[in-house]
Amino acid sequence: MPVFKTPFNGYAVKFSPFYENRLAVATSQNFGILGNGRVHVLDLTPAGPIAEFCAFETADGVYDCTWSEDNDNLLVTAVADGSVKLWDLALPPTANPIRSLHEHSREVHSVDWNPVRRDSFLTSSWDDTVKLWTVDRPASVRTFKEHAYCVYSSVWNPRHADVFASASGDCTVRIWDVREPASTMILPAHEFEILSCDWNKYDDCVIATASVDKSIKVWDVRSFRVPISVLQGHTYAVRRVKFSPHRDSLIASCSYDMTVCLWDYRVEDALVGRYDHHTEFAVGVDMSVLVEGLLATTGWDELVYVWQHGTDPRAP
Repeated sequence: MPVFKTPFNGYAVKFSPFYENRLAVATSQNFGILGNGRVHVLDLTPAGPIAEFCAFETADGVYDCTWSEDNDNLLVTAVADGSVKLWDLALPPTANPIRSLHEHSREVHSVDWNPVRRDSFLTSSWDDTVKLWTVDRPASVRTFKEHAYCVYSSVWNPRHADVFASASGDCTVRIWDVREPASTMILPAHEFEILSCDWNKYDDCVIATASVDKSIKVWDVRSFRVPISVLQGHTYAVRRVKFSPHRDSLIASCSYDMTVCLWDYRVEDALVGRYDHHTEFAVGVDMSVLVEGLLATTGWDELVYVWQHGTDPRAP
């Protein structure tokens, strides 16, 4: 299956919601500690190899990326200098970024586009805050500041335009409704830092959390005293977790143990796939909305893999 070599260390990968053959990759030089960044827009070709459609340079590492749900050419990235940058693929690289938003005081770690109200997106930062933005405004609409440590991830609910969840190093996930003055729920999900969370695409009350404690937990926010499921199998911190857009109980995860796992949280033997194709930390994973079973991952080995579940990512 296709493999693409980037000059920098991979941090995040995201399939386009408009084109089944397109994905974006966020990368950072020197493992994101110091140096430049680059955003790659890649196309899968009928012949097999991955072709670079375009690339954008940044002065600092890029930690995350997300596609607009409203404009097939618009891409947003989270940058280590605290900025949020918007890129327009229809314009030449010299005309990009079309906007650079500087409100966070520390590294921006995640971005997520609202799939319901398609003009807005969230950013999460090591400054302990989440910010809400709309495309047409040069300043954030609102800042959410309740977490006591870095916010590593914030994700919109797939069905409710005003609801999102945020995962933090303070060991909690908070549920927010942007119409409310404060968070509506605090979920003490793990005893160690929570690095990622994601909503079930078929049940808007179910959320997965991934932690430094090596586990993934699945919760029902209507009754969250105990998790529905605890998924154990990674041997180091779980960096990112993602629900399948095609199967309600399928979850993908990637970890600092260099593996990518697939889980069915509803069955006893929950681990349904393990891939060990990366030779450094696996930190980015996504599943295509448009092609069932198509996965993409990236990691600190500077490689991007795209493959169909059940096949070998390294197979030519």
